[in-house]
Amino acid sequence: MTQPYSDGDRLDNASEEDKPLDPASARVVARVKWMMAITALTTILAVFAVVGAIGYRLFRTDGSTGPADVAALLPKNARIVTTAVTGEKLVVTLDVAGTVEIHTFDIDTLRPAGRLRFATEP
Repeated sequence: MTQPYSDGDRLDNASEEDKPLDPASARVVARVKWMMAITALTTILAVFAVVGAIGYRLFRTDGSTGPADVAALLPKNARIVTTAVTGEKLVVTLDVAGTVEIHTFDIDTLRPAGRLRFATEP
């Protein structure tokens, strides 16, 4: 019974692996190594970008402190007619003893942003 490899065959295979590559093969190997390095750097940058975007979204506050309980003081004898949200403002229309007033509030902080009164001419 013969063995598939003899000691002489192993030495021949080892010497073939130690032979230098021809110049064309060496260029291909070098180019593949550069492409692998570029791919690895691109992947690392993409991971950092995603982690950075997630961190930015988690830790940015924009000046808001979250949900707040706010009590808006209305003029005496005032009645809320309508409410609306436009852009970043909350608009409340009031009927105050027969005159109309519009109060606006910042939607994020619920702080008063302005007041408009309508009056009739005498």
